[in-house]
Amino acid sequence: MAEPSAPESKHKSSLNSSPWSGLMALGNSRHGHHGPGAQCAHKAAGGVAPPKPAPAGLSGGLSQPAGWQSLLSFTILFLAWLAGFSSRLFAVIRFESIIHEFDPWFNYRSTHHLASHGFYEFLNWFDERAWYPLGRIVGGTVSAWGGYVFIINLIPLHVFVLLLMQRYSKRVYIAYSTFYIVGLILSMQIPFVGFQPIRTSEHMAAAGVFALLQAYAFLQYLRDRLTKQEFQTLFFLGVSLAAGAVFLSVIYLTYTGYIAPWSGRFYSLWDTGYAKIHIPIIASVSEHQPTTWVSFFFDLHILVCTFPAGLWFCIKNINDERVFVALYAISAVYFAGVMVRLMLTLTPVVCMLSAIAFSNVFEHYLGDDMKRENPPVEDSSDEDDKRNPGNLYDKAGKVRKHVTEQEKTEEGLGPNIKSIVTMLMLMLLMMFAVHCTWVTSNAYSSPSVVLASYNHDGTRNILDDFREAYFWLRQNTDEHARVMSWWDYGYQIAGMANRTTLVDNNTWNNSHIALVGKAMSSNETAAYKIMRSLDVDYVLVIFGGVIGYSGDDINKFLWMVRIAEGEHPKDIRESDYFTPQGEFRVDKAGSPTLLNCLMYKMSYYRFGEMQLDFRTPPGFDRTRNAEIGNKDIKFKHLEEAFTSEHWLVRIYKVKAPDNRETLDHKPRVTNIFPKQKYLSKKTTKRKRGYIKNKLVFKKGKKISKKTV
Repeated sequence: MAEPSAPESKHKSSLNSSPWSGLMALGNSRHGHHGPGAQCAHKAAGGVAPPKPAPAGLSGGLSQPAGWQSLLSFTILFLAWLAGFSSRLFAVIRFESIIHEFDPWFNYRSTHHLASHGFYEFLNWFDERAWYPLGRIVGGTVSAWGGYVFIINLIPLHVFVLLLMQRYSKRVYIAYSTFYIVGLILSMQIPFVGFQPIRTSEHMAAAGVFALLQAYAFLQYLRDRLTKQEFQTLFFLGVSLAAGAVFLSVIYLTYTGYIAPWSGRFYSLWDTGYAKIHIPIIASVSEHQPTTWVSFFFDLHILVCTFPAGLWFCIKNINDERVFVALYAISAVYFAGVMVRLMLTLTPVVCMLSAIAFSNVFEHYLGDDMKRENPPVEDSSDEDDKRNPGNLYDKAGKVRKHVTEQEKTEEGLGPNIKSIVTMLMLMLLMMFAVHCTWVTSNAYSSPSVVLASYNHDGTRNILDDFREAYFWLRQNTDEHARVMSWWDYGYQIAGMANRTTLVDNNTWNNSHIALVGKAMSSNETAAYKIMRSLDVDYVLVIFGGVIGYSGDDINKFLWMVRIAEGEHPKDIRESDYFTPQGEFRVDKAGSPTLLNCLMYKMSYYRFGEMQLDFRTPPGFDRTRNAEIGNKDIKFKHLEEAFTSEHWLVRIYKVKAPDNRETLDHKPRVTNIFPKQKYLSKKTTKRKRGYIKNKLVFKKGKKISKKTV
């Protein structure tokens, strides 16, 4: 069937001598027609004719370049999803389907309550098993991550920088105004949130940029309708008055308390030492510690090096979208260095910019030489740039180049150099894939409630002490028993043991946590008074001295002391738990206050009788590598109720008070030969005593019979 004829196209064809280069021009309507007419025009211009079109029955299928491109994109995305999903199956294969971390146990309890009692009951749920005796309101709260504050401040920062770069447009105005107004209204519909979006400091940046954007748009409107002199006068006068009024209003509202200040967690982002001094409970969380260089390489590997290169490629051809990516990258790097948990916000942008870096390298070294000799010419002129400022994209994923840039020819690279660079890049990517698989398998696929150790022959031992202890609590204690432990294990006790806890991972009440820390830091008698006031039935501690578990309560003990000292400075002082040399030691050189506190006694009770190895003495702590200093530990108000197989979890029962105080009767000792004779305490210096109201008799005469 003959091809239909068509007049010569007036537009420049984007097809070149390479048959595959024509694939990139399909679907790009801004360069004119690319059908049979365009092919005829290409022949008339002296070019090589492209391959003949496929039969009519196959048109629009995989024979078309767009079909192959879509199939390839779908295959790549599917393989990426499959790799990510498969990497999360390591934990299920090695252990079992189990909730790994601490916080998801609260989600499990919430889901169980919702499924058992219905949505209406869940909406009004008051959890009596948490934070005894206070309880906790769960129904009506918001299930959200605090990291949303990063996004709610990053978007206003992007708009503000666009205004400074004079990249304001109606698109920016419409997009941000819609985002802020709709998001604000929807968030305020939740009763628990209420007016927090307009009364907390975390949201003031978004509100300020919204007001600034409205003022900027209003000034643009006035500039089009006023003379230059009138606009300048109004601008300086109006902006000065408005800025002063806004500044004074914010200061007044913050001073009066209408606008809540920044929370301590956000203060610690700007001042890294703030939390340790003022709010030690924030600094006590391991996720809030600064990120080390080793952690960056452990999580990102080669992306640490390729990430800056991708950022440079992004800034090289800047536009509105790339401004956001650059701001996201710079801010995420800073915050990830302050808190290790914020590495989660850094990894997405690192992956994107590293992909841009690898893509540019491969495009440079694997590009077709024919394309360099005859580069495709595209309609791009200064008029187009003026009509579309900031739009550097011809279509999705392809940067529109200027004619002057396209005319520049590149020097040809030898095949050896291209092969070496390509092999190096592929080796780096292969090493990165192997490293990520190993990290996911070994570091990020181990549940916190199940531990594993490996023998010399490679066999694996499973340490299931946590679930063993929680199951014992569930089966052998009263349904309404109250368990005191450090807040790290609150969600697990409530989820697996189904028992009432005093504190948990929500950490909303610092005073209550400090009271528990005071009980752990005090001696047994003082701690018993606190436990009786809180109606505590059992006390649970984690001890890793037998197996060398470094995450036990002794290693966390100083944070308990610091938190308790913040609320009870007269009773608890951190310096009392250090040696005169300023050391924290559990051996004989340790502080007497430490050796007699409740946490020390509960952790090392009967441990002095255990000899773990013939090379170490009895009572040798494998975690601290020291022989404990107090081996003769006895309890007066507590008794041991349960100790797990590897002594990882220890549970003590709090004794009930006696009906009356028992007296200690000392045996009476008699000796017929006293060591010293009895000495009278009478002295001549003492005043002579007298009998009060003594009857006085007067001596009279004896009456004789004669007188009678």
